[in-house]
Amino acid sequence: MIQEAEKAYIHWLYRAVGVGSRQLFRELRKLGRAEEVYEMAKRGQLAEKLSGRSKKKAEKITAAAQCADVVTEYEQMQARGISFITAEEEGFPKKLTSVPDAPCALYYVGKLPDDRQKSVAVIGTRECTQYGRMMAKQFGQMLAEAGIQVVSGMARGIDGIGQQAALHAGGFSLSVLGSGVDICYPPEHRALYDQLIVKGGICSEYPPGIEPRAFLFPPRNRIISGLCDAVLVIEAKERSGTLITVDMALEQGREVYALPGRVTDPFSSGCNRLIKQGAGIVLSAQDLLNELKPGYEGGIVCEQQTFFPIDGVGGQLVRILDLQPQSIQTLQQTYGEVYGQSITIPKLCHELLQLCVAGYAGQVNGNYYMRKI
Repeated sequence: MIQEAEKAYIHWLYRAVGVGSRQLFRELRKLGRAEEVYEMAKRGQLAEKLSGRSKKKAEKITAAAQCADVVTEYEQMQARGISFITAEEEGFPKKLTSVPDAPCALYYVGKLPDDRQKSVAVIGTRECTQYGRMMAKQFGQMLAEAGIQVVSGMARGIDGIGQQAALHAGGFSLSVLGSGVDICYPPEHRALYDQLIVKGGICSEYPPGIEPRAFLFPPRNRIISGLCDAVLVIEAKERSGTLITVDMALEQGREVYALPGRVTDPFSSGCNRLIKQGAGIVLSAQDLLNELKPGYEGGIVCEQQTFFPIDGVGGQLVRILDLQPQSIQTLQQTYGEVYGQSITIPKLCHELLQLCVAGYAGQVNGNYYMRKI
């Protein structure tokens, strides 16, 4: 068991080595305890202990040792609610230890996933369609209700929607960031970030204070897939950053599932191609649950309640609204055919307006309406 005093020096060493130098960190750890490495660096003796390319970085680590207040800095980080755990410690996610180029350590706030529970990465495009939003909500909610942990990157679009739905259902969700855990990115997800700290967790292999940068996100994705038993792609374009996570998941031996979409929809082209290449096809959350928890049937009966939580004429209209906009005249005709009773245009307009205000419907191109849940 690593003592807290030693962890302070491991944290210092990890920061001093810098982002993307996992091999050097491992090499330095072989020299002795982190506090001993710190003393070597402070005395300028580190370069003679290293070889090759690592030797060139000794100067940077030596400089970091000269101005460090190791214990105080570590205690200040802890006081901010940020925890630090190495791959050598009990409590480090076991699923991560077996992946290629596994992280040496993690910073986290909130909690890390429970190794005893199944986890699924719910990922997809940032600029998602209404169909994608609806399905991300459904999968996030039903996975959480089944006791499956939802892991993602807190990105705009599918990632954030799936995580928000999981938390709303009372489940656990973890975000893996491409920055320090003390930085909320994207900024507009502050409410989700705050909820994750209380109800789930946020983790990163990057030390606090590291700003989000484009080159940090692809390595981050290997942690998302590595923490999970399966990866679910809700929507993805033909060339999408989402597919980087898929490639890493396949390298790690994780199962990959995709939600199909229309062949003419660019936001589903990546998913459709994954299915063509052999990814598992899921048509509902129950399909995925059948794979992960055979025999589980909870949550299915509440699907209608989940998506149509209102009664009366408004509830009836939500049921006939589609993700594709329909004219007011088409809706009037469909309402009569489905419910066997007529509805006047003024009454229809009033009810649709109420649905728009409540967020259940959207108005496009004048008198065309579509479902938004």
